[in-house]
Amino acid sequence: MYNGNYLSVIFVELLLNTLDMLSVNKIGGTSMSKFEDVLKNIMIRQAPDGNYFNRIFVVSAYNNVTNWLLEHKKTGEPGVYDFFVKNKDYRHALDDLLEKLIEINHQLEGIGLDLKVADLFITDRIEQSKNYLTSMEEVMASGYINKQNILLAAREILASIGEAHSAFNSVNILNNNNIKATFVDLCGFHDAEFLTIDERIHRAFSHLDCTLTVPVVTGYTKGTEGIMREFDRGYSEVTFSKIAVEVKALEAVIHKEYHLSSADPAIVGVGNSKPVGATNFNVADQLADIGMEAIHPKASKPLEVAGIHIRIKNTFEPDHPGTLISRDYTGEESKVEIISGTDRVVAIEVHDPFMVGQVGYDMNLMKVMLRYNISYILKATNANSITMVIWEKDIVDGLLTELKGLYHKVTIKDAALVCAMGTNIAKPGSLAKATTALFHKGINVEAVSQSLMQVNMQFVIGRGDYREAIIALNRALCH
Repeated sequence: MYNGNYLSVIFVELLLNTLDMLSVNKIGGTSMSKFEDVLKNIMIRQAPDGNYFNRIFVVSAYNNVTNWLLEHKKTGEPGVYDFFVKNKDYRHALDDLLEKLIEINHQLEGIGLDLKVADLFITDRIEQSKNYLTSMEEVMASGYINKQNILLAAREILASIGEAHSAFNSVNILNNNNIKATFVDLCGFHDAEFLTIDERIHRAFSHLDCTLTVPVVTGYTKGTEGIMREFDRGYSEVTFSKIAVEVKALEAVIHKEYHLSSADPAIVGVGNSKPVGATNFNVADQLADIGMEAIHPKASKPLEVAGIHIRIKNTFEPDHPGTLISRDYTGEESKVEIISGTDRVVAIEVHDPFMVGQVGYDMNLMKVMLRYNISYILKATNANSITMVIWEKDIVDGLLTELKGLYHKVTIKDAALVCAMGTNIAKPGSLAKATTALFHKGINVEAVSQSLMQVNMQFVIGRGDYREAIIALNRALCH
């Protein structure tokens, strides 16, 4: 039985089925690698009227494929792109990649993939990529063209391969399971048209009748602005968002391998975590700010403005309505809905006894951060000090040296950030309850932040206390 939070979630799902309205669905990479479940639980799962249509599927590359093409998103382990940048044997690296992609194809034969057709498609795409990269290599060698622009273009080409592979296979499997599907290839691999991302999406869907076919779309979209340059690894969600706005979808659904939960089940235990059920775009932004993306913030904003709800569903629990993210939702009861955070941050504090009373003293600090293209997650101040929490990966050569030349004392410390979030947490005592829970576990709060809007309490703690802090806050605030 679902609690009150699910009423709006279930209502929109029923409305979608009853009105036979269009939804746009995004399938994540981990889910795509378990495609038999995706096929059964999502793609060939009928609506109550027996209709398979009125759904658009935007697919990511299979799990790890984009890591192999570019670099590992979390560890930074280099992929094919690094071979090209360093003028190493990228052609051989692409051959190795092709073997892996064909192996993925073979794993899908049992659910309807035509191996001969699928292997031919991805082999042709890899060979064409080699040709493009070879031409780029020759242009760079001439010395007449800005090398950085060529490298960015190479990154775009490589990124597109993974989504083309998974989308083509999905269409082939659907058609072989007697469901009419259409491959919508937004990669623009075989055309030289100078279209923006929005123009390419508009052209692809302007004459596509979604009541007669199931479109399966590449998560990568070729555009003059460069989707990788603009959005980096969040590009597939941006494609998803732009398509939903273009077709005026009633709902945008993201299928992941887990629920959007009150806390990470891997930390607090499955029995101590529950699906959120309903939240709003503000809370989704707070999650994105600490790297726990329900959806990329640059993808969520167009949906929020257009009034399109986002639903986060668990691929492996198709009967569960998931979590609905809407613009105006506020929980009736004042409570914390989500405990989250990260242990991949550092705290930097600048101290100067002459700071007190000076107007705009932190302007020079912000100018330094701007030059190094660093955005802080949290900032706390007192009379003589400014503390900022930033991502550990953003610490670059020269930053600390420059800061030490500007301020009396600069301190940097490995840290973790734990957050208690909710659409309505303005209840008196919430902050005291959170800090008391940390105190009882012997966890010192080194900095704290909460804005007037009161949707997010942020606590800076020692990195080694991260997991224990998540468990303590979840137990104290979410039960």
